[in-house]
Amino acid sequence: MHVPDLIGYLSDLERNNNRAWFAMNKPRYDILRAEFLQLVTALIGTIGKHDPAVLACNPAKALFRINRDTRFAKDKRPYKNTFSAAITASGLKKPSQGGGPAYYFQINAEGRLMVAGGEWMPPPERLRQIRQAIEVDAAGLRKVLAGKRFAQTFGGLQEEGKLARAPKGYDPQHPEIDLIRNKNFIAWTELDLRGEVPEDLQKVIATGFRDVSGLVGWLRAVPPASLAD
Repeated sequence: MHVPDLIGYLSDLERNNNRAWFAMNKPRYDILRAEFLQLVTALIGTIGKHDPAVLACNPAKALFRINRDTRFAKDKRPYKNTFSAAITASGLKKPSQGGGPAYYFQINAEGRLMVAGGEWMPPPERLRQIRQAIEVDAAGLRKVLAGKRFAQTFGGLQEEGKLARAPKGYDPQHPEIDLIRNKNFIAWTELDLRGEVPEDLQKVIATGFRDVSGLVGWLRAVPPASLAD
């Protein structure tokens, strides 16, 4: 993947976020999108060596569209400034569609690579399932979070949106309340690609996915609502 070309394109798009510019530069987009698809395809194969469940993921469906959904947004710019993908066992990307835990990565117009894994903003019913699973197996989740590779790469779960108080129905003194107050169960790390691009970008991303695979696996084992009730 020609990362400097991708960053340059996304930077240009950020400054010219309109349909006319996008149409005129469609050949650039098509080449970069094809390269990104090749990277995602290779990553699925690599991840599948330690997590075979993702081998059924369709690479083309793992890619997010560059078009923004502006129907209910104040920001009417038509395009995102990122190339991104979510690799899941279900083949579905969005939590609202039952996508489940994902290996996610993106490169943005500022040249930052994000490598992540877990579930971002699970819908209410899914969040309830995860919290119930914590009550049953908090020790398993804590073991994952304390793992050497996970801790060194990610530090811990992202706490954006974490509740200041216990959610409804939970005792503030619950022994696992620090985990239960989370609304996101995802970890990520970032790398600046503007200086020197890693010689093997695929390996860098795949290593991050390996280090977060324990979290993805724990979340994937959370039973659906019909079994958790």
